Amino acid sequence: MQRLQPQTGCAFTLIDGQALEICDPEGCQVADVAAFSQRDVRESFSSGRTLDYNELVYLTTGAALYSNRSSQMLKIESDDVKRHDYLLTPCSSRMFELLRGEFDHPSCLTNLANSLRPFGIAEDDVRCTFNAFMNVSVSDSGRVTVSEPRSAAGDKIVLRAHMDLIVALTACSSEHSNGGRCKAIEFRILGPVG
Repeated sequence: MQRLQPQTGCAFTLIDGQALEICDPEGCQVADVAAFSQRDVRESFSSGRTLDYNELVYLTTGAALYSNRSSQMLKIESDDVKRHDYLLTPCSSRMFELLRGEFDHPSCLTNLANSLRPFGIAEDDVRCTFNAFMNVSVSDSGRVTVSEPRSAAGDKIVLRAHMDLIVALTACSSEHSNGGRCKAIEFRILGPVG
């Protein structure tokens, strides 16, 4: 396992058939995942298309993450937690200013953008993320609430690639999303099945 320290990020390639295993080593910590096609980085993860084709707000084993071009990018192969988010965008410095009056706060958007820059992907290209372990609920009236993640220490999710990808990953920077304290995330790349 590789370890992302709290409020940091990284980026790497994932080949069709490989899988990304994300582990929450301490529990109650979110990991943002951004995905782009290696063939054309204008093709990226789309929360809207993912909602269209799964018809589910809460994704778990068997659900797929789709691109803005309606291609299957990743599929959830196994999932210990069964509660993740893809409705909310990655936290940004501006979000902390607008919602909390905090300035110069570390953010997932900055960490994703800095990690993706060597791949030629700019901050404005990071629009949607799959937020592993993030606990977001939607009430009958449509109100969105962010609660403490349900992940316990050692819980994992495995995402299998269905195309060659550039992936960025964070240990989420928002204390509000992580039970009041930002913690580390661990991950590893698994080979193709068989």
